[in-house]
Amino acid sequence: MNYQLGLIGFPLGHSLSPKIHAAALNACNLQGDYSLFPILPEDKQGLKNLLTRIRAGELHGLNVTIPHKQNVIEFMDELTPTAKAIGAVNTIYLRDDKLIGDNTDAEGFLSDLTRFLAQSQSSLVNRKSAIVLGAGGSARAVVYAFLNDGWDVTISARRIEQAEQLAQSFPNYQLLFTSFSDLQPSTLRHAQGNAFDLIVNTTPLGMSPNIETSPLPENTVLSKSTFVYDLVYNPRETKLVRNARAQGCSATTGLGMLIEQAALAFELWTGHNPPRDVLWNATDN
Repeated sequence: MNYQLGLIGFPLGHSLSPKIHAAALNACNLQGDYSLFPILPEDKQGLKNLLTRIRAGELHGLNVTIPHKQNVIEFMDELTPTAKAIGAVNTIYLRDDKLIGDNTDAEGFLSDLTRFLAQSQSSLVNRKSAIVLGAGGSARAVVYAFLNDGWDVTISARRIEQAEQLAQSFPNYQLLFTSFSDLQPSTLRHAQGNAFDLIVNTTPLGMSPNIETSPLPENTVLSKSTFVYDLVYNPRETKLVRNARAQGCSATTGLGMLIEQAALAFELWTGHNPPRDVLWNATDN
């Protein structure tokens, strides 16, 4: 079989997904290609046209990234329980002639976060508090992962109504929310008054080419015990990560999450579980 795979999003010039999936195909001795499909944010017809190619068997699987993780939902025949709970799709495939929307972001994030905290010799066991910056599709996956892992979560977004809407998506949990405009160095603390254990950026702020932007206010002072996880992976060291490390914090970008969610999607499409070291090596080339 010749697997035709790809990525929907906009913009896509920074994407490492073609390298990762080419390496996965090669490592698993499979034939195929992974293509980029840049579709403008408001182009619903473009989305619809592309998805018909999966129904027709021309494409065998698609990843979805900013800004379409929620836009594609209306075109799905079914959502997996995970995608439904998150309210966002990052992986699409055909099963029994039905277009399925799935989400591997949450599992991919939690897997890489566990690796990162272990490498950092973190002692986080019971007291786990996180602030999630952003309230889009990626934020939904991160919040879902946190809640299933027993974390206390605060959401901060540029639009307070979006943060509130995300909090309301998980009615069985008490989620706090705030707006970016209220984010001051003194407010980077959770309800008990202590510094957050973890700051996670799910916004595109800091992504190439706008590498001198950061979701945190200038001169934000972080506790050295705070961990920072930036989902942005291009550049390899974002301004947020650079500033955090300069203050003695353990910080990482989202490259590991990108690799983990890609591997999980690849397995859904092909039934093959690619070796992670090969995928990591592919991103260095």
